[in-house]
Amino acid sequence: MTKKSEEIKTLIRVQSWTVDEQRRMLNQLLDREHVLIEDGHRMDRQLIAEQQVAAADPRMAGFAYVAFAQAHRIKRENINVTLTALRVEIDRQRDAVAEAYRELKVLEEVQKNWLKAEQLEAARLEQIDLDEIAQNLHRRHQAEVL
Repeated sequence: MTKKSEEIKTLIRVQSWTVDEQRRMLNQLLDREHVLIEDGHRMDRQLIAEQQVAAADPRMAGFAYVAFAQAHRIKRENINVTLTALRVEIDRQRDAVAEAYRELKVLEEVQKNWLKAEQLEAARLEQIDLDEIAQNLHRRHQAEVL
C-alpha cells in the first residue's frame, strides 16, 4: 500500500468517528424530544384526572382546579416552545449527520479510485517487466538460431 492509501484510510477512520459522533448527538436530541413528549402526555393525563375530580365535587375542587389548569396551561406552553426549539435543533443535527455521511462516502469513493489506479499501475509495471522478459527470450532465441 502506498502512502496515499494509508492517508485516505486514516481520513476515512476519522470521518467515520465524526459520523458516529454526529449520530450520537442526534440520538441524544431525539431522546430529549421523546422525554418532553412523554412529559406532555403525562401532564395531559393528569389534567383529565383533575377534571374528573373537579366534575365529581365542583364546590370543593373548583378553586384548586382553576389554579391547576392555569399551571398546566403554562407548563404545556413551555413544553411546546421547548419542543419547537428542539425540533429545529434536531433538523440541524440531521443535516450535520447527512453532511458527515456524504463526506465519508466521498472519501470512500476516492479510496476506491486510488486503489483501482494503484492496481492498474501495478498491472502496467508487471506487463512492462513481462514484455522485457519476452524480448530478452526472443533475442536469445534469435541469437541461437543464427
